[in-house]
Amino acid sequence: MKYLFETERLGFRNWEIKDIAKFAKINADEKVMQYFPKCLTYEETVNSVKNINFHFEKWGYGLWVVEEKKKKDFIGFIGLNHTDFKTSFSPCVEIGWRLDQKFWGLGYASEGAKLCLKKAFSDFGLKKIYSFTSVLNLKSENVMIKLGMQKFSEFEHPKLENSNPLCRHVAYTIS
Repeated sequence: MKYLFETERLGFRNWEIKDIAKFAKINADEKVMQYFPKCLTYEETVNSVKNINFHFEKWGYGLWVVEEKKKKDFIGFIGLNHTDFKTSFSPCVEIGWRLDQKFWGLGYASEGAKLCLKKAFSDFGLKKIYSFTSVLNLKSENVMIKLGMQKFSEFEHPKLENSNPLCRHVAYTIS
């Protein structure tokens, strides 16, 4: 497999039709989606992949498919995405990840995100990258810290009701 770019253990590539079923399984996993408003249906996953591909067409970068190179396993996505909700720091480019839980705890999110940050600055000329998650999602916040990102804010996510336990978010940035 020829990857667009890679780390020692991970290969990054564009989305293919065959990825949708595997991605839908991840999006339907309650543990993976614990810090999102809900799990996604198969149809919502199809629309999500369409939006991801549209983002690539518009910006030249996005949320890449990540594979474990050794076994060619689809593990999820890591990459860059423009936000579309209103906060004090948006519009902005965020770095994000969503991995199948069987690949958690192996350092893949940090390893892949480090390379994506490097590409954001060197290949795409971006000056500042953001990341955010629910204050309850300590694992993702830990990845942000490992990436050398600095916490600068907590905010109420504008797409969530204030009564939703996921509403309060932390925000990190790196230049």
